[in-house]
Amino acid sequence: MPGEIVELQRECPAIMIPSGEPVILEKGSEIDIRQELGGSYTVIVNGSMMAKIQGKNADAIGKEPTGLEAELGDSADPNAEIDESLLWKQMKTCYDPEIPVNIVDLGLIYDCHVDRQETGGGNIQVKMTLTAPGCGMGDSIAADVQEKLKAVPGVREVDVELVWDPPWNQSMMTEAAKLQLGLM
Repeated sequence: MPGEIVELQRECPAIMIPSGEPVILEKGSEIDIRQELGGSYTVIVNGSMMAKIQGKNADAIGKEPTGLEAELGDSADPNAEIDESLLWKQMKTCYDPEIPVNIVDLGLIYDCHVDRQETGGGNIQVKMTLTAPGCGMGDSIAADVQEKLKAVPGVREVDVELVWDPPWNQSMMTEAAKLQLGLM
């Protein structure tokens, strides 16, 4: 699949890389699919702009929609009880486009707090870091986390804060991540 070039079959929302800004890609745009990780696609649009297309919009590039977002669509109940294990499962579908290990196993998520509302549902606050303070992908990764958590039933708002204390180091990675990256 890397280097597969397709024509965008419909207008499609995406997240610009590295800025994390939302963008609408135009139908008919030439899409060069660079990688698929966690159900999202990193693409080059019209030979110049890099963007991420969420799995729920995979049909726009001729792929099968994937992920919780595709499964639930817009039908997630905002008053549902939030399943915290589903929050972590969703974050495990988020990747730094340069590292083929999810951000949870990399040890980039420091905290995920649910502020439950009396009327049901709640707001999510995530504290995360990056592998290096100068990483230009921070906004893009944070936007991906926010988008994926919004798909969880009961989630109303998501705030993702990039923090630098404590500084990330390789000891924060799971053994599975270290093995996958050849560090064990």
